[in-house]
Amino acid sequence: MMRITETVKQLIIINVIFFIGSYLVGPAAQTYLVAHSVCNDQFHYWQLITRMFMHAGFLHLLFNMFALFSFGGLLEEVWGPRKFIFFYLSCGLGAAAMHLGINYLEISYYLKDAADLNLSSDAIHQILNVDFSDGAYFKGDLFQKEIVPIISKEGKLQLLNSENFSALFQAAIANHETASGASGAIYGILVAFAFIVPNAELMMMFVPIPIKAKYFVPGILALDLFLGVKGQSIFGGATTDNVGHFAHLGGALIGFIMMWYWKKNEFNNNRWN
Repeated sequence: MMRITETVKQLIIINVIFFIGSYLVGPAAQTYLVAHSVCNDQFHYWQLITRMFMHAGFLHLLFNMFALFSFGGLLEEVWGPRKFIFFYLSCGLGAAAMHLGINYLEISYYLKDAADLNLSSDAIHQILNVDFSDGAYFKGDLFQKEIVPIISKEGKLQLLNSENFSALFQAAIANHETASGASGAIYGILVAFAFIVPNAELMMMFVPIPIKAKYFVPGILALDLFLGVKGQSIFGGATTDNVGHFAHLGGALIGFIMMWYWKKNEFNNNRWN
């Protein structure tokens, strides 16, 4: 029977506490603890850490914690708790950095199509941060109502047309995007697991075919890359699945870099314990 290690157990408990606490606290928890776009007025630097303990729903939490339990214990036993937690948090931070970076590029991509308005940076910031949701959906009519006074103040209302309005609308939607979850750190753990036990056989849920870790992990990363490129509007499509594919890849990338460096330099575990 698989034994849960101490640090993995503590991480699971912290994630569960955050999950329950966020529901008890209400919307304020989402406002302050999930990661907002760097252009959003609600962005704070501590969200780079707190986002990895927040989850969008019970299944999101369940899958991440099951993966942490399944793969994290081996790493903690091999490395010890200090090195393991350092690796876990580093991958989580890498995931946040990748997600926020791609989000910023997406916003910039849309704003290029509104460059003919020649708006000031202050006006653009105001437009990106207007409230245009009815509580469930972002609404074009609400957006128009909010931005017309801003553009009028700039003396550019006569330049507003359907094309640059749509560009501003999509940029504002991207700016209101939030990110949460431990998935980036989990992907880093998967990469490390494949480094340490490459021939361990894994099975994807609902696909009962054993695949060696050295093939399984690159396979799911390639799938994430494909879905991320297909789903992110910066590459020509609309976001369709609300999954942070690039956050997953960011966590995996940091995990790979750390594992490569440690292996190359024969990292001494005793430094961490």
